[in-house]
Amino acid sequence: MRVPLFTSEHDPGSNFTALLKMVGLDPFGSTKGVEGVVAAPHGTTVLALRYADGVVMAGDRRATMGTRIANREMEKVVPADRFSGVAISGTAGVAMDMIKLFQLQLEHYEKIDGRPISLEGKANQLSQMIKANLGAAMQGLAVIPIFAGYDLIRRTGRLWDFDITGGRYEEREFVATGSGMGPAATVLKVGYRPGQSATEAVELACRALWEAAEVDAATGGPDALRGIYPVVATISADGWRAIDDDELASVFERLAAAQRSGREAAS
Repeated sequence: MRVPLFTSEHDPGSNFTALLKMVGLDPFGSTKGVEGVVAAPHGTTVLALRYADGVVMAGDRRATMGTRIANREMEKVVPADRFSGVAISGTAGVAMDMIKLFQLQLEHYEKIDGRPISLEGKANQLSQMIKANLGAAMQGLAVIPIFAGYDLIRRTGRLWDFDITGGRYEEREFVATGSGMGPAATVLKVGYRPGQSATEAVELACRALWEAAEVDAATGGPDALRGIYPVVATISADGWRAIDDDELASVFERLAAAQRSGREAAS
């Protein structure tokens, strides 16, 4: 390897960052080169919202690798324990390993201490795990989850979103993240009503994912042909409950019928 030589006009001096740029290495440039080497499936749109008795969490099932659909049945919304859940967006493999470790830590704490950790304590623990992944996130392997659950002390549903540095932010009504978060958050903002029922919240979550899939190619919509529907769950004082596919099929059929009737009325 030849040592780079510079003329007096182009000498970067003691500026190491300028030296890297002079030899064709940009330390703050795009991570496309890294992603080209580390080709990993990514999960996309997930969301959560409060309703009268708890929270609803939902996520599409598509994992993408660039422009390729890597998996059509990825489960991005999983229970952390009986009264909380995690929805993941970002690098699929890293996210799944992180969530398995998170579930194990919550169970371990409960066995050692004799009682479950508080809901806010669970959010803090997940925040620390995301922070520990910062090095990988800077290389394009980020994980940005949503955490939500039913607070047994306050007797209400609560939800948090995070950034790649581990910062956690509690949201009062709803939150969405992933590549389809823009249209999903817009639907939630327009349709959210304080004190809504679980049925209304589930339908709003499904409509948000439907609109996200219409705009974002990385977000998978309902696939009636294969019988693949988003993962949707409620968390209340009764604990985690996953909405079954038959119920979701009815919800999406109503959404499709409403869209068809709207187009017919406009024509």
